[in-house]
Amino acid sequence: MKVTTFAIKIWRWASLLFVIGALVWTYSLFPEMVAVDFSETGLAEYYLDKEHVFYIVMALFLLNNVVITGLAKHIPNVDPMHLPILKRKVWAQHREELNEHLINWLYCLVAVINTVIGFSLLSLATINSTSYKMDVFDFSWLYYAGIILTFIVFLLPLRLLWPPVPEDKL
Repeated sequence: MKVTTFAIKIWRWASLLFVIGALVWTYSLFPEMVAVDFSETGLAEYYLDKEHVFYIVMALFLLNNVVITGLAKHIPNVDPMHLPILKRKVWAQHREELNEHLINWLYCLVAVINTVIGFSLLSLATINSTSYKMDVFDFSWLYYAGIILTFIVFLLPLRLLWPPVPEDKL
């Protein structure tokens, strides 16, 4: 197992636990009506029941962790000639490495979505809390963190642009 494969698997499982923990913790803290949309001045404009927030996040969680992970498990069954990558014939000869790259990419996507959902829940709980005097603008860093994580996800498939290096040249 390569270091990147190990790191992505650890990140995916840690993000899974993070989302579950954040969901349980924030559900206990949310008021009955949760502010989810804010005006340019930072005042709440739109509210949802905390049960609706819970079900929306659970739907995203299940879609992310079941559908995308299920798709990753079927990568080895797909004919490499049907994959949208350059140099398909060369990659078809190195099927294990191709599978590892594609599965890592999908698992990284799952981890990024879980991480953003977890931090979004914590931010939403803090904004709606009466214990903290923070407004929505204190969490603008979450937008930039999401962009950076998305950028990382789209950097991973770049490795598929170059053919695999034979083991005797390593």
